[in-house]
Formats: sequence, C-alpha cells, structure tokens
Amino acid sequence: MKRLTSYIMALLSAAAIFTGCSHGVASSAGHEGAASAGITVPPISHNDSLRFKIYYFEAVKQQVAGNYDAAYDLLSHCLDINPNAAEAYFMMSSYSGVLKGDTAALENIKKAAELDPSNNTYLESLATGYLRIGNSAEAIKAYEKLSHNSPERSDVLDILYQLYLKNKKYDDVIKTVGRLEALEGSSEQTTLVKMHVYSLQGKKDLEFNELKSMADKYPNDMSYRLMMGNWLLQNGKPEEAYKQYTEVLKQDPGNPQARMSMIDYYRTTGDTLQADSIQEDMLLNPKTSVDTKMTLMRQVVADNEKNGGDSTQVLDLFNRILQQPQETSDMAQLCAAYMTLKNMPQDSISKMLEKVLTISPDNAAARIQLIQAMWNEQKFDRVIELSRQALEYNPDEMVFYYFLGLAYVQKDDDDNALEALKKGVSQIDDQSNPSIVSDFYAIMGDILYSKGMGKEAYAAYDSCLQWKDDNFGCLNNYAYYLSEEGKDLERAEQMSYRTVQAEPDNSTYLDTYAWILFKRKKYKDAQPYIDMAIKNDTTNSAVLLEHAGDIHIMNGDTDKALEYWREALKQIGDEDKKVLIRKIKLKKYVEK
Repeated sequence: MKRLTSYIMALLSAAAIFTGCSHGVASSAGHEGAASAGITVPPISHNDSLRFKIYYFEAVKQQVAGNYDAAYDLLSHCLDINPNAAEAYFMMSSYSGVLKGDTAALENIKKAAELDPSNNTYLESLATGYLRIGNSAEAIKAYEKLSHNSPERSDVLDILYQLYLKNKKYDDVIKTVGRLEALEGSSEQTTLVKMHVYSLQGKKDLEFNELKSMADKYPNDMSYRLMMGNWLLQNGKPEEAYKQYTEVLKQDPGNPQARMSMIDYYRTTGDTLQADSIQEDMLLNPKTSVDTKMTLMRQVVADNEKNGGDSTQVLDLFNRILQQPQETSDMAQLCAAYMTLKNMPQDSISKMLEKVLTISPDNAAARIQLIQAMWNEQKFDRVIELSRQALEYNPDEMVFYYFLGLAYVQKDDDDNALEALKKGVSQIDDQSNPSIVSDFYAIMGDILYSKGMGKEAYAAYDSCLQWKDDNFGCLNNYAYYLSEEGKDLERAEQMSYRTVQAEPDNSTYLDTYAWILFKRKKYKDAQPYIDMAIKNDTTNSAVLLEHAGDIHIMNGDTDKALEYWREALKQIGDEDKKVLIRKIKLKKYVEK
C-alpha cells in the first residue's frame, strides 16, 4: 500500500475532508445517477457492496480521527472494490490535491459528479475547482447543472451571470438575469446589470427601457427619475433630461442630487453662469450636507485647473464658505490642501491649518502638517505647544512625543526632552514604526550620555539597534562614545565601519572611524579616513582638525599636524585651548 507522510497529510483541508465525509455510502444511488446521465456502470456483487461499505465507513472513521495514512489506504482499497463509487472519489480528492495538485483533485471530483450528477455538493465543488484553475467555461457548465438541480438557488444564478459577463456572452447574461428576476423579482442591481449589457451591445433603446421600467415601478422614488435624466443627458438628449430634473424638483425643491444634475445640464448646454449660480448657492447653503459640499468644491477645483488654474476665484469661494459655521473641518482641510497644491506662502497655509484645528482639535494629520511647518521655521516653542495640545487628544500617537522631545532638545532642555521621549516609548506596541522607535531610543541615548549616564545611554542605544540595526546616527554616536571611554574598541570599530560604508562622504562618520582606528593604534589605517573627513567637512570643525593633527603626528608628519592644530586653535574657546597649546608647544600628541 502507498504511504503518506504525516507532514503532507497535515496540509489536507479540513473543510474538504469533512465535506467528503458527509454523504455516507450510496453506491447504488450513484449507479442510478450515472445511469440517468447515460453512463453505463457495471454492477458489483452484494458481497462486494458489503465489503465496500465496511472499508468506506472505516476510512471515514480514520479520517475523522486524524489517521490520514490509514484513511488513504482504506479509500484506495474501496476504489479497488468498486471503481465507480462517487463518494470514494470525492473523499479521495482531498488526498489527491495534496499529493498531485489541484488538477488531480479536480479529476476525482469530476469523476464523482459524473457518477452522481444529482449530487449538488459534487457539482459545486467541481465548479469552484474549475474557477480556481481559471477554467470559466467548464465552471459555467457545472454551475448550470447545479442550477438545473436547484433552480431556487439565486446565489448560483448570481455567479453564472457574472461568469457570462466576464466571458462576454451577453445574451446569456440577459437570460440568466431574467431567470434571477423570475425567482426574486426585478431589482436595481438586475436592472443595472441589464443596462450595462445593453450598453455594451449598443442597444440604447433597451438600455433606457430597463431604467424606465424601474422608474414606472417606483414612481415615488425620485432617484430613478434622476437616473433617467442623467442617462438622457449623457446620451445627447438634454431637453428630455431637463424635464426629468424639473419634475423631481417640483416634488422635492431641495433635492441635492437633482440640483447637482441641473448644474451638469447647464454646463452641457453652455449656460455656465446658471451652473455657477446653482453651484455657489449649494456651497453657501447651510442645509447642504458636508459630503455634497465637498463633492461640489472638488469639482470647482478640477474645473478651475482645467481652465487655467486661476486660484483667485477658488480661494474667494473657499473663504466665503468657511466664514459660515462648519460641522466638520473637511472644507478647511481641503482648502489647505489646495493652497499647498498652488504653492502658496507657508504662513497662509499655516493659518488655514490653524483653522482646521480650531474646528477639529483632534485632527492629527493637520496638526502634524502644521508642526512640520513650524519646525521648518524653527519656531520650537510653537512646536512644543502644538505637540502638548495634540497629546490631550491623541495620547497614543508617538509622533507627537517625538516632535515634543526634539523641540526640547533644540531648546537645550534635556530634562523635558527626556521626559517626553520616555512617555513616547511607553506607547510602543507591535504596530509601532521601527524607524520612529529606533530614533526615540537614539535621541534618549544621546541625552543620557550628555547627562553623564553612560550605562543608561548604552542601554538606550542597544534598544535603538534592536528596532533598527542600521540606524547610522546611533551607530556613529555609540561607537564614538565607546572610543572616548576606551571601551569595547573592537565593537566600536565594527559599528563605525558600517556607517562609512553606508555614507562614505559623511565627514562625521569618517572622523569617528578614523578616531577609533587611532585609539586602536592603527595610525596608518586612520590617516586616509581623517583626510577624507577634512576634505568633506564644510564646517571647519575644531574636533576634526584636532583629530587630524593627532593622527598625522603619530604618522610622523609634524608639519601637517601643527598646521591642523593651529587651525583648530582658532575655532575653540579659551577653556578648551590648554591641551592644544601643549601639543603645539611640545610638537607631540598629548592625551586630555
């Protein structure tokens, strides 16, 4: 007997297995079904029938118990006894699928459906199997058989008309939708499907008649009259469309969809003044819904851009709308987005973002945009204010702790910065952005080190690199501080080397790497890196210049070393000059 590994059998679909178990033994029924389909099935003896039942029920038992090897062997034996047992083929399909793929499984299901064509479970499994491998033609055949067996199943008809539509069998779509309507009655969905098909076929009269039939059926539902009007307008019959719109407005003068359709009508007929008048009236009407106003205003912007993009009229309209009480901040936010699109001055955009926050102080997106603008203008007090306000509404939003902490750093307020960052990391969860979390810990590490808390700083750096192991700013600072303390220099060198590989023109990273090599007494290796650092430095950094002098003196280039030290001496305050003066006087490296 063939054996199946337990690993392979674990892949079997439980749903398919239990479906296979649910039909019991019906060999004779299967034969009758096959006979009715025109298939000649040789009978089996009474004794073989009994043997089949025993083995089949035992296969089901073993399968339910999870003994898939045994179940497979028993099913194989069942088919040896009765090679025309539909239920055995169907149950075997799950195993064939795992062992040989979808095609083999489908062959088993197809065999079961041929042997027992009245079994809807077999037919439905066959149809979905064909869909899975992309054979829509065979799927249609299986679903049609299923629909014949169960004409009351509307879900099958739904699938069928979609398959016919996909295969561009438009007449079959219409027939299938007709069967669906006979079963459940016509609906907006079936009407729209038929309209779509008639449109594809170019049968405009039939398309319109479908729509008209719904309007006649539901005379009090104005949406169908509006749909008729819109169809007529789109198909070159504006005056007939106008009649439909005016009829709706007689019954419902404030109907927003009808008024919007009238805007389209006037634009189509060239009366832009009337179209603009209705549009403006709707935008300024307090009774118009926010969604409708937003739709209209987006159209105003689109039309304006299409006609040259003069922002004066658009902004004037925005201002008049926003002078009225606002239910939501959507319109103000749209205005800010438009102003950004038109590259307007940042202070104007910021004022509009302030208005957004006045209406909706919990609008995180607008607040972030405003904070970024304030940051670019180095208005750190305002960044702090905005961030603190944000945390009243969005206390779990890490980005506000981030901006708050950074703003305090810019103001040299390390205590408040550290407090903000610690509160921020308390919000970390599995959904947190690794880059942001990594930066939190990196900045905390820098602050802690500046406060003389080296152990805590290194712990923060380690946390940073756990979240993002290529945070190069952290790698550089971590490596440099280790080198300054003469600790773990081999690791420091490895970390620093990663930064210069990533950014070979970064003077800070090059200086750190050169300095670590210096600390490890690799003076010759250090010199080319410090020379590159000096070449790429645009700040005339005293630290880089002093390091360059230290490295050159250790490589025997006294003149160059003195040149770098003397230049560094010009850049630093009196309190830091003592060591440099000694180096220059003694013409040798002196440790601090």
